[in-house]
Amino acid sequence: MKFINKVVLSFVLAGSVFMTSCDDLLKVDPRQSIDANGALTTPDGVSAALNSVYSNLRSTTNYGRDLLGMADALADVGQTTSNSGRLIGENNNQPNAHFTAGFWQNSYNAINQANLIIDALPTVEGASAAQLARWEGEAKFLRALYYFDLVKVYSYIPTAIYTPGVTDQGGIPLETEGVITSDAALNRQSPRATIDQVYAQIYTDLEAAKTLLTSRGTQFASSGAASALLSRVALYRGDWAKSVAESTTALASNVGTVLAGNAYVNGWRNDVNPESMFEVRFAIAAESNGVNVSIQSTYTTILNLSSSKNSQGGWGDFIPNSTVRGFFGLTPLQIGNPANNNDNWDVTRNDDIRGFLYTTGNSIRGAGRQIECIKFASKSGFAYGDNIPVIRKSEMHLNRAEANYHLGSADALTELNAFKALRGLPPVSLSGQALLDEILLERFKEFAFEGHRFFDLKRYGKDIVKTTPVVNLAFDDFKILPPIPQREVDGNPNLNQNRGY
Repeated sequence: MKFINKVVLSFVLAGSVFMTSCDDLLKVDPRQSIDANGALTTPDGVSAALNSVYSNLRSTTNYGRDLLGMADALADVGQTTSNSGRLIGENNNQPNAHFTAGFWQNSYNAINQANLIIDALPTVEGASAAQLARWEGEAKFLRALYYFDLVKVYSYIPTAIYTPGVTDQGGIPLETEGVITSDAALNRQSPRATIDQVYAQIYTDLEAAKTLLTSRGTQFASSGAASALLSRVALYRGDWAKSVAESTTALASNVGTVLAGNAYVNGWRNDVNPESMFEVRFAIAAESNGVNVSIQSTYTTILNLSSSKNSQGGWGDFIPNSTVRGFFGLTPLQIGNPANNNDNWDVTRNDDIRGFLYTTGNSIRGAGRQIECIKFASKSGFAYGDNIPVIRKSEMHLNRAEANYHLGSADALTELNAFKALRGLPPVSLSGQALLDEILLERFKEFAFEGHRFFDLKRYGKDIVKTTPVVNLAFDDFKILPPIPQREVDGNPNLNQNRGY
């Protein structure tokens, strides 16, 4: 195929060819599609194509599971149960048990779609200036998010690069123009950009998104979400003043709400978490990733929180380890009789309100009534399709505390104690390394089962140490990085593989 037609669109980036049907690519929602002939020349066509870029985030390889569950399995957050056999290799940090080729391919597919949309905007007929600005802003926000997720996975993080210039391997291929022909695809054999070049492009896209966007709901990009994401990116880049500034801007925006006490716990029971500044939306049951690989099924055996725990739910493949259980004082607690009824069990908890995001599951799949995380437990009204908060507003407080610590500001301790109060914890009086350790500890507690911990360890160059399973993965071990998909390397002589693979 050489050109767009009514049947197929070809998307290619960095040597990968993706053949996607018109219905799959130009999806307004799972029930509607449009003719590809008008795909990027009409307002309806651009809106539909942009929705496809959003929909790629739902993939199991991205926010549908792996950027949360797999990332935490690689870190020291939990342990696998062998209920289904999933994530065991990742939890043991075995070679090649890491982010997969599907993550690379799905992300670059979405990036190319975003590039095509941006390229086509000057030719769209019948669109208002406001529409054009919104489409550009959303496409650039999404491109930045996909690039950030790729570079934090496949490359070292700027604050902790293993032997820079020798074995840092570089960033990832960076393209900002879309391709639609096979000739263009085969002729574009992009090398890895430098890590700094990738972060600079992410900055450029998010700065543009901030000026182009307003807000039309947390399932869409907004100016506030762009500042929030930029705060996180700046934290990873070690750009402390920028992280403080963008955190402050995000907190002042009308997108998302910082919650405290019981309201924080109840927020996780809502279809849309009130703390969300940007989230991946699963609108209908047909979009669910299913009982085997959804994030709900990965974390809990409970079908939903409004019915009996004796109802068969997911697999509960990945559960809190002793460290996380200790954070919140979690131990099994029988609350009624008979003991073989799963509804008669809960957990003990300490004063940290986050303990209410954990409970005992069921024994139906032979899970042994384990303690499970219930941040994602069918709160959307149908099983295995919970909306996924990508950025929560509370993160801005922890970003600002950490960045202020590195700036030598007394505001770091003030911010940390204010955050602790939100979770029912007393203030601390710390300084120096002990203060930074406490900030990172609060990040560990707050974002357990949300996929942050692996990257927090990685950006500080810390070893990954686990007791269940027994793992001591040094930061200089090649398994900190995943392999770039081999077909990408084989088909692109300019693309160097990560060391050790």
